[in-house]
Amino acid sequence: MRKLIEQLKDIELAIFDLDGVIYRGEKLISGNDKVITALKELGVKVVYNSNNSTVTRQMYVDRLKGFNIKSDILDFYTSASITASEITKVKQNAKIFVIGEIGLKEELKSCGHEVVNAESNHKVVDFVIVGLDRELTYVKLAFAQRCILEGSAKFYATNADATLPVATGLLPGAGVMVNAVETCTDQKPVKIFGKPNPEGIQSILENTNSNPSRSFIFGDRLNTDILAGNRAGINTVLVLTGVTKASDVEKLWGDKDCSPEAEIGLIPNIVINSLKEIFLP
Repeated sequence: MRKLIEQLKDIELAIFDLDGVIYRGEKLISGNDKVITALKELGVKVVYNSNNSTVTRQMYVDRLKGFNIKSDILDFYTSASITASEITKVKQNAKIFVIGEIGLKEELKSCGHEVVNAESNHKVVDFVIVGLDRELTYVKLAFAQRCILEGSAKFYATNADATLPVATGLLPGAGVMVNAVETCTDQKPVKIFGKPNPEGIQSILENTNSNPSRSFIFGDRLNTDILAGNRAGINTVLVLTGVTKASDVEKLWGDKDCSPEAEIGLIPNIVINSLKEIFLP
């Protein structure tokens, strides 16, 4: 049986980001299927926490199955599922206008909310919720603006990632859509539910009954994955297969005694080039 590196010898729970950590776009990062299998054989609980709100949890199950990684729908905590759960605590059976895709819409519907379209009465809309939307139009933005400025809708967002990692590089992320609504309404979201908000990680710890000191998040972004993990009080592992590069970390470490980045928790506990490095050679 494979052995973990010294820094991970006490791991009980592994929380993985998906885009940029397990895969990039439609391509598995080499060897990660074997890494997940080996962790499970060691008795480590494995779950996934993604800011991508475009995909349903069942779609994630199917995607990982295609990469030879077995999972269950309850293994996934997405910005869409977290948003749906948290917005339900604010108001049940709400009317919601979504700038976003199927993942967010289906999660909201599953919690009993009505997702309305841009031809609806703007005055009855309770919330405008913004996530990644690859079919964003002027009509959608205009209706969101009207719901917020002329109606009584509150503005929320799934996440504010500036970019989305894909196999060939980077594409615009949900933050672009969030900024568009901010600009035309002159309002910031009441809350952004995804990382770096630590609530998703706190839910994972509670649901899995895990000890924070023995829990690790593996992510590729300092300002989402690492910051969320540090805020939640768990161990953070930066994986250099996604957005953040080694030079970004070196810059942080060079200024860690005085930089504002250090003060807000962007520095990871561990840095690895790929998930393969969590095991001894």
